[in-house]
Amino acid sequence: MKPKILITRRWPQAVETRLAQHYEVTLNESDTPLGLEQLRAAMGDYDALCPTVSDRVPAEVLSAPGARVRIIANYGAGYEHINLEAAKAAGIAVTNTPDVLTDATAELALLLMLTAARRSGEGERELRAGAWQGWRPTHLLGQSLAGKTLGLVGYGRIARATADRARAALGMKIAYHSRRRAEDEGDAAYHDTLESLAEASDVLSLHTPGGAATHHLIDARVLRLMKPTAILINTARGSVVNENDLAQALQDGVIAGAGLDVYQGEPAVNPALLQAPNAVLSPHLGSATVETRVAMGMRAADNLDRFFAGEPLLDQVA
Repeated sequence: MKPKILITRRWPQAVETRLAQHYEVTLNESDTPLGLEQLRAAMGDYDALCPTVSDRVPAEVLSAPGARVRIIANYGAGYEHINLEAAKAAGIAVTNTPDVLTDATAELALLLMLTAARRSGEGERELRAGAWQGWRPTHLLGQSLAGKTLGLVGYGRIARATADRARAALGMKIAYHSRRRAEDEGDAAYHDTLESLAEASDVLSLHTPGGAATHHLIDARVLRLMKPTAILINTARGSVVNENDLAQALQDGVIAGAGLDVYQGEPAVNPALLQAPNAVLSPHLGSATVETRVAMGMRAADNLDRFFAGEPLLDQVA
């Protein structure tokens, strides 16, 4: 008998087809997030649960009596939406999909930097609204990033890939702050505090995990340390930024702009951010290329295949 698998959101067709060849797969045809009661019920009906970042899998789901699920193959690199301690206590393996979304997310970070620096989002909105009055010397003046300092909060794979692109395409200088100094930092300047990095950066780009340790890491205090010409970029997790503080900083000119792809209350976006013309807002598109989303699904499928074959998992996080 084939193992039963629940996929909580629609995945790329190529991945769903592969999984259907080896498993009894239930798809979420509506492609809307499942509620806690639905997930709790699924724990007793399936052998594997395949959630995404849009699904919250707390202890109350994982501790459901009579749980049949033995593996959670998460579609995505981040896994703070899953209670890992509860999963371990229940004897449930948890995997993620690292590596494969590095390039796509780094590309989007660079796009947000350029869009915010050159104010092209403001320009497009003006044009579409029919308010553009033609070229003039002082219209929507942005700033060049050439020779400026890109400060990276976190120095993992995505941060390094972002640095490579910013260095090669824009001639930016690289600085970073992380819990441990990298042995292979190259020409990147290390800052032993976030505060020091914030003061030195022209663009401050966030590349940390979510969770309690980084909750509201960027707040009014840190924003006030940044240059008035600086730009904040977040392709990490929405919880890393205090959005009320950021919206106020943008309104008051504490910093020049921000480029955000993630939000604390997704899919809801803080109304104050929506009202900030100097905020570039992207709907969580960091990994949204065909190539990357297929690769993420195939990585999750690889972990499922290994689990049910009794082989070591590639990407076990719990």
